[in-house]
Amino acid sequence: MKRGIPMAWHGLNRMVTGWLVLLIVTFASSSINAEPVNADINPGPTLLVMGDSLSAAYGIERDEGWVSLLEERLAGDAQVINASISGETTSGGLQRFTDLLGQREPDIVLIELGGNDGLRGLSPNQMQANLASMIEQSQDAGAQVLLLGIDIPPNYGQAYRDAFTGVFHSLAEEYDVSLVPFLLEDIALNEALMQSDGIHPTADAQPIILDNVWPELEPLLDSLLETTHQATIQ
Repeated sequence: MKRGIPMAWHGLNRMVTGWLVLLIVTFASSSINAEPVNADINPGPTLLVMGDSLSAAYGIERDEGWVSLLEERLAGDAQVINASISGETTSGGLQRFTDLLGQREPDIVLIELGGNDGLRGLSPNQMQANLASMIEQSQDAGAQVLLLGIDIPPNYGQAYRDAFTGVFHSLAEEYDVSLVPFLLEDIALNEALMQSDGIHPTADAQPIILDNVWPELEPLLDSLLETTHQATIQ
């Protein structure tokens, strides 16, 4: 939560065409479609991941994605529902969110959306409103929220980029939710960790993504697991 959005996107303008063409296209057929990573019945906490291609294991095997690796790390202590769809925007996520929240009743909601809004040049204000609605609905339902931030290439203009990245920090402060400022920290500028499209992380990058998420997620999980344990022994 203490790491800032990196400024090292400069010099990566060659990636922009790929970002625009590939990341904003919805690959519904390859989405995980809100299925449990592990379909076994699990009495522990439920985690709902609302994301785009960065969380939908785009271009790699499903079980290599960071969300699947998260399920492995939890070792049966919690159930992970991955509702991520490649190309998803905050508007699309919001349209699906109310039903998912009611059906899955998650204890923790991880929101990894916004990148496609930025790449399309959509209004940061609207993006903020969409994310705020998902946060509010989650909190009203008694779920904790972890916001996973992303950055966009510099040639969108510094003013737009600042407004875009500022959305995540503003929401984290306003709603007192945990924040990972940049999901692709230590990945985005390393060509060896990016697929040939220059957009999506490779399978080798997925453990790093999980390590970026884990420091903010672990305290939320520990709190829930402790509560569950206390309720069990009473």
